[in-house]
Amino acid sequence: MTQDVGDSGDGVDFTPAPLDRDATFYVAGHRGLVGSAITRHLQAEGFTDVIGRTSAELDLMDRDATFAFFAEHKPTYVALAAAKVGGIMANSTYPVDFLSDNLRIQLNVLDAARVHDVQRLIFLGSSCIYPKYAEQPIAEDSLLTGHLEPTNDAYAIAKIAGILHIQAVRRQYGLPWISAMPTNLYGPNDNFSPQGSHVLPALIRRYDEAAATGAEVVTNWGTGTPRREFLHADDLASAVLHLMEHYDGPEQVNVGTGTDVTIAEIAHTIADVVSYTGRTEWDTSKPDGTPQKLLDVTKLADAGWTSSITLEDGMRRTIDWYREHAHTLRQ
Repeated sequence: MTQDVGDSGDGVDFTPAPLDRDATFYVAGHRGLVGSAITRHLQAEGFTDVIGRTSAELDLMDRDATFAFFAEHKPTYVALAAAKVGGIMANSTYPVDFLSDNLRIQLNVLDAARVHDVQRLIFLGSSCIYPKYAEQPIAEDSLLTGHLEPTNDAYAIAKIAGILHIQAVRRQYGLPWISAMPTNLYGPNDNFSPQGSHVLPALIRRYDEAAATGAEVVTNWGTGTPRREFLHADDLASAVLHLMEHYDGPEQVNVGTGTDVTIAEIAHTIADVVSYTGRTEWDTSKPDGTPQKLLDVTKLADAGWTSSITLEDGMRRTIDWYREHAHTLRQ
C-alpha cells in the first residue's frame, strides 16, 4: 500500500503527487551508474524532457557555469546523482579530492536549483554516511551517532553535508526537497576500473579476467567476512521516482533490499557465473572496511516501495553488460 507523506513539521506544507511528465527534469550525473539508470527509468515512465550534461559539457564544480545552466534550462525537477565516487583504495588515497569535489558539486547544484526555483529535488548520498559500528540494520536516525569508517570518512562527510543542506533549505525556504541514501549499488555503466571501482564491479572484472586467462588464483582484499547489501541501479531509479511522487520529509530515506551477504559469498557467486574454476585467496593485510552495512528500509516500505531485482539476476545482467562493453570501459 502506498503511503503519501506530507506536512513534515519543518515548515514545509506539501502533499506529494505524480510529477508532470512534460516538465524539464535535470539528472545531474546522467552518464554514471545511478544517473543513467534514473534517465532510462524516467524516459520509460513517459517523461518527455529529461536533460543531462557530461562533465566535459558542464563542470558542476564551476559555480558560474552551473548557475548559467540552470538559468538557461530552468528545470522543474532535479535528481542530484553527480558525485566523485570510488572504492576503498580510491577513498583512502585521495580523501581531499572526495571531500572537496563532492562539496563543490553539491553546493553549486543545490544553490543554483534554489535560486532558479526548482520545485522538487532529490539528493542522493550513500550508506557510508552512517557510523562504522551502527546497530544493524541501520535506521535513518543512526546518522551522526558515532564514528565513521576511516577509509571513506571524507566522502561520507560530504554526503552528510548534502543531507543537512537539504534540511536547511526546507527550514529556511520551505521547499519540498528530499534525500535518499542508497546501499551498495551495481549495474550498467558502473566503474569497473581496477583502481577506482567498488567491490562488486571490481570482483566481476577480476574473476572474468581470471577465467579468460586461466589464472590459478584470484586474490581479494581483506578476509571476505564483511557483510554487504547490494541494490541494482535500475531498482534505485524506480525508488527515486517513487519517493519524489510519494514521500516528503526532512529525514533521509534508506534505499536498499533489507538483506545482505558476505563478500566471500559474492565472490563465490561471481566465480560461478563467469565459470572461473581456480582458487580464491584473501589478503588479510588489506582493510575490510565496515564489518556490516545493512539498511533498515522500513521507511521506504511504508512509502510503498520494495526492490524487485534479485542479486543473482542482477549480477548476471551486470556481467553480461560488462562483457559486452569491456573494450570501451575506463582502465
